Amino acid sequence: MPNRRAAILGLAALPLAAAIRPALAATPDIVATSAGDLAIHPVRHASLALSFGAETLYIDPAGGPALFEGLPPPTAILITHGHGDHFDIATLNAIAGDSAPILTSEEVLARLPGPLKPRATALANGATGEIAGLPVEVVAAYNTTENRKRYHPEGVGNGYVIGFGDKRVYVAGDTEDTPEMRALTGIDVAFLPMNLPYTMSIEQVASAVAAFRPGIVYPYHYQGGDPAGLAELVGDAAEVRLAAWY
Repeated sequence: MPNRRAAILGLAALPLAAAIRPALAATPDIVATSAGDLAIHPVRHASLALSFGAETLYIDPAGGPALFEGLPPPTAILITHGHGDHFDIATLNAIAGDSAPILTSEEVLARLPGPLKPRATALANGATGEIAGLPVEVVAAYNTTENRKRYHPEGVGNGYVIGFGDKRVYVAGDTEDTPEMRALTGIDVAFLPMNLPYTMSIEQVASAVAAFRPGIVYPYHYQGGDPAGLAELVGDAAEVRLAAWY
């Protein structure tokens, strides 16, 4: 099955992540759209870059600027919420340049340092907007299990659906399989978090995939998890791609 093959290839790459990081930056995954190719650059854990024409979006850049060497500089930055593996002021200061706009949540906007705050916009759950000329929809990101709600309370964190030509890319942020996620439609690529107790179990991810049927799924934010097991559970419901996040 295609997804099982992807899982095996991805696992073979995982132990070499540090050594092959520059090569990954140079050879991203490509998704064809009606307006040109979308290049997907997994970086680490919850950080990624999406390049489309003249635009490169950094999403949750964290972990130090060295991780982003070899990538195009950001023309826009999206931040899902304020936890340190998603919102890293030192990394932002190092990679943001002089003009890249920032799209984020109210929580993060309030904590941005002075030089970055004037170029930032906060959108609430359910809102729509645009960044770098690309349409963005905000999807609520939160925990639904009672004893996990303290990690990501409802109404604080964002996930994002970004339009690239005729393709829609969903970056979930830290969340469980909320009703808002399960109700999504027309998602071509989804980045879904998979670690307990903070986000989802592999069973929750597989159930969400069966509900909203994205074309391609990247499990991310899964340190210590079982991405190959996810590929087995998802079966033919979606293509599961495993990248060298760690």
